Amino acid sequence: MPESVWEQTELETLVLADNELSEVSEQIGRLKRLRMLDLGHNELTRVPDALADLDGLTDFLYLHHNRLTSLPPSLDRLTRLRYLNISENAFEVLPESVSGMASLIELRASDNRLASVPDSVGRLSRLRELHLRNNQLTSLPESIGTMQELRQIDVRGNPVKHLPAAIATLPRLEKLDLRWVDTLVAPAWLADL
Repeated sequence: MPESVWEQTELETLVLADNELSEVSEQIGRLKRLRMLDLGHNELTRVPDALADLDGLTDFLYLHHNRLTSLPPSLDRLTRLRYLNISENAFEVLPESVSGMASLIELRASDNRLASVPDSVGRLSRLRELHLRNNQLTSLPESIGTMQELRQIDVRGNPVKHLPAAIATLPRLEKLDLRWVDTLVAPAWLADL
């Protein structure tokens, strides 16, 4: 990346997608006015800790289609972020830092290697859409029942064996997508949805 990019401190949108980037400078933390950042479709194996300094990041953070296996714990400081896409990476566990992003409305973590979702995901009380398609999930955490704003849960293509009954109590749930799930014995409450 040209160093001159990090001098553009008035930027509100930065799209660095499709550039075969293997790293992003810690200097990105200087772009305090960024509301939208797209680092998708690159070759990133890590993102800089300095992303946590982007406290103006409210609209979206695209990190999809990279080679990420983790996120810095400091990213839990992105408490105003509303949309996060970490799909098409190599995550085996949903990063704990995601659970600190209290304003998230939509979380996309499809096409990874997720074997589990931590209970702390229940802290995402504003989340409306949870996309977990094509992972290795056999269950979802009980804490999903505390996510009262959830409208969509997508677990297509996972080897799901158990779903918490609390899903049936979600007042705004419109869509529970279980296509391509042939490992689940349908619980009795599923018919009530």
